Amino acid sequence: AKATPRPAAAEEAAEQVLCVSAFLWLPLARAEPIRYSVAEEAESGSVVGELAEDAGLTPAQLSARRARLVSEDGRQHFRLERASGRLVVAGRLDREELCAQSATCMLPFELLLSNPLQFFRVEVTLEDINDHSPVFPEDQVTFDILEKSDPGSHFPLEAAQDLDIGSNTVQEYSISPENYYFRVSYGSRITGKKYLELVLEKPMDREEQAEMSFSLIAVDGGSPPRRGTTEVKIVILDVNDNAPIFTQDEYIGQVSENMPEGSVVLTVQATDPDAGINGDISYQLSQAVGKSDSAFVIDNKTGEIKITKPLDYEAAHMHELSVRARDGGGLSAICKVLVEVVDVNDNAPELVVSSFSSPLPENTVPGTVVALFTVRDRDSGANGKITCDQLFFSLRPAYKNYYELVTVSALDREETPQYVLRVTAADAGSPPLTSTHTFTVDISDVNDNAPVFNQTSYTMYVRENNVGTVFVGAVSAADADVGLNAKVSYSLAPEQGPERARCSCISVNSENGHVFVLRPLDYEHLRQSEVTVSASDAGSPPLRANVTVRLVVLDENDNAPLVLYPAQESSPASSELVPVSAEAGYLISKVVAVDADSGQNAWLSYHLLRATDPGLFSVGLQSGEVRLRRPVTERDSVKQKLLVLVRDNGQPPLSATAALSALLLKDFSDVRLPHASPPTEDQDASLTTYLILALVFVSLLFLISTAVLLARKVCRRKELKAGHVLYAADTLQSGLADAAAAGTLPAPTCYEISLTTGSGNSEFRFLKPILPSLPPQHCTVGQGLDEEQDFPAVPVSTEDMAPDSAGTLSAGQFNALSFN
Repeated sequence: AKATPRPAAAEEAAEQVLCVSAFLWLPLARAEPIRYSVAEEAESGSVVGELAEDAGLTPAQLSARRARLVSEDGRQHFRLERASGRLVVAGRLDREELCAQSATCMLPFELLLSNPLQFFRVEVTLEDINDHSPVFPEDQVTFDILEKSDPGSHFPLEAAQDLDIGSNTVQEYSISPENYYFRVSYGSRITGKKYLELVLEKPMDREEQAEMSFSLIAVDGGSPPRRGTTEVKIVILDVNDNAPIFTQDEYIGQVSENMPEGSVVLTVQATDPDAGINGDISYQLSQAVGKSDSAFVIDNKTGEIKITKPLDYEAAHMHELSVRARDGGGLSAICKVLVEVVDVNDNAPELVVSSFSSPLPENTVPGTVVALFTVRDRDSGANGKITCDQLFFSLRPAYKNYYELVTVSALDREETPQYVLRVTAADAGSPPLTSTHTFTVDISDVNDNAPVFNQTSYTMYVRENNVGTVFVGAVSAADADVGLNAKVSYSLAPEQGPERARCSCISVNSENGHVFVLRPLDYEHLRQSEVTVSASDAGSPPLRANVTVRLVVLDENDNAPLVLYPAQESSPASSELVPVSAEAGYLISKVVAVDADSGQNAWLSYHLLRATDPGLFSVGLQSGEVRLRRPVTERDSVKQKLLVLVRDNGQPPLSATAALSALLLKDFSDVRLPHASPPTEDQDASLTTYLILALVFVSLLFLISTAVLLARKVCRRKELKAGHVLYAADTLQSGLADAAAAGTLPAPTCYEISLTTGSGNSEFRFLKPILPSLPPQHCTVGQGLDEEQDFPAVPVSTEDMAPDSAGTLSAGQFNALSFN
């Protein structure tokens, strides 16, 4: 193999073009291709040429610039040795398989280099060797010849065919063994058409020899020569003096490659002036050597030639057939049929990518080459003429059917993270066919986007008394970047300032943003908490964003009702005074209870659990008011005991009980202190003295308290409207003081009292102010539970007690504390 020298003028022109095109980032290809030649069937690894030297490169440059060979059809017939820069044979090369009967067989390809992108056109001519023997179309040929045939008669034969070309094809014919009756004649006519005939040398006598056989040998001009043989059988017949004659020596037909199976190509016709069986003509079709699967068939009676399968212009432009016409007497004639396949536009252009770069960084400068590709069309003429179109990027011709795809502007991954470029190649057929190739160009990222939460704030809920480490929700943030720049991790951000200390009961998973409550919570102590969650990416430097997460604690029914009135710890227990003359509906007392829970867990209902006479009393379901259900009778016991059940509306419900007693009296003068013996005269005197002193002290205390309250009323009207409550009864639990101090009770209501004369022991009860400084009390209530519960202030209102017709309050009303 030998490289073709490069013309100096061509090199100079190429250098000038390279200088002008430097700003395009890709040098143009060499003006003239590098040409080599190699014999077919060369062994794999055989050296074709010094490609690196002929391209002006060193072996080191081949490796550094990732040199590779690219062919249009994608087949690699040759291999580049980067270490030596030599071009060697990659595999078996069969000229007849690659180029058929073409006079020249050239295998083009490109040497492609990167950094910068550059390519060289290389053409290797495949030289023929004598690797095929001549082959006759038929292994045996039979001639029926009349015994009266004149010497010099010609009997045509089909010539042997050799797939080789030039001097390696058939050069001569001979007969073996030597025959005295025939000789072989071969050559080319004036028209250039080759012929092969048997020439009769002397007359034959059927009576002496009815038939004879000999071998016809074809020899090519190779070194060493190859030969092919066919057997010729001569059958001597009686006289049939006219052979068939075709109307044309050569028939030419055309058929489109998309014609359906069974279409008629043309009709051959031969005539024979003989009569009878000697004039009956039959036709026989034969095709070129190596075409055993014939695409044609002939009707042996009519001579119509039809196609048996669709033809492909790209596989074969021309089909050469031989038709033999034989009469009934054994005489025959041969004509040649040429079938031209007419190309139709049935092949779309093909786009082959040689180089493609993706992804591209955002800072890629305009004019950077993204892809290098070539376009070809297997059709011919206008059907194979190609044009390309594209969108978004610039398409620039490089060399012949090579094109470069280049950027035209700066890239921004946040605006367009990916470009889908469709390059369309269209031929000039009618209708035109197109082929589209899609280039997907990804843009690589830089960390220029902070994470963004999917909500401006989050509200999560957890029930009190939760188990430790309970999942309550999740935060989620997305980052417009990709890769590590988009990997988001979560953490609790430190709060700004000591007044906003972060709640230690909340934790967030750094990987998925799941929020957990680490320890049990109590709704009565903590109703909600806020933390700040930070989301940061893994970029360099990292970017972050914050969001507020509000944790709301939901109430559970874990507090039983607390009975405020009547007090359950007083000893001895006070009794409500009920006149026997009271009518049905008379208000005896009111059970007052609160529940530290909220919502429906704090909705209380009251039920009469037990009573000395259950039919005498009723309890308001919602108000807790204890009233007479019917008038008092003489049969009713004077002392009545009641047990009221207070139950909340939780699930399951919790409850408490309140015990109270009532005295049914005809007159309040009958009231006696419990367990007190009848007073003596000395005791009456002492008691009167004590009573007078107590009245004076209480009157002074009342006047002072009233003056102080009136003076503060103007200044603290809003606070008094918020509900300070004055309670009567010396047995009121100090736990109610917390409720009054919290400002949840309505304004105080004062009552005027008048006592009847003749009270036996002059027993009084006075209204005492509730001081907000009293400590909270604890009450053990519920269904047999011993736990102590803390209860915050709960709104309670005071209900006015109706005086009797004399404008005084009964003793029962005086002792009873009523709330709305």
